[in-house]
Amino acid sequence: MKKEIRNEDIDLFFDVILQLKDREECYNFFEDIITINELLSLSQRIVVASMLRKEKTYQEIARETGASTATISRVNRIFSYGNDSLKLLLGRVEEQRGEAE
Repeated sequence: MKKEIRNEDIDLFFDVILQLKDREECYNFFEDIITINELLSLSQRIVVASMLRKEKTYQEIARETGASTATISRVNRIFSYGNDSLKLLLGRVEEQRGEAE
């Protein structure tokens, strides 16, 4: 069963995030609100997702990122069972960076 996350507290959290104007504000905010290890873990998942989109193997991803195969598998499940938001956002970033396939 999927845990319900939609509530006023989460709305406030997202509303605050949506106020971030640039990368520097993102650095400052996330350094204030979460630990460096949490930030590194979240960013590693994004890198893993990007590499999975590019059809890299688990071994290549683990070697290049240091992510465990359990983490890679967890991120891969997002592509199979998630809301497709990560694919959408990675596609936007790749397009902005001129990396689109």
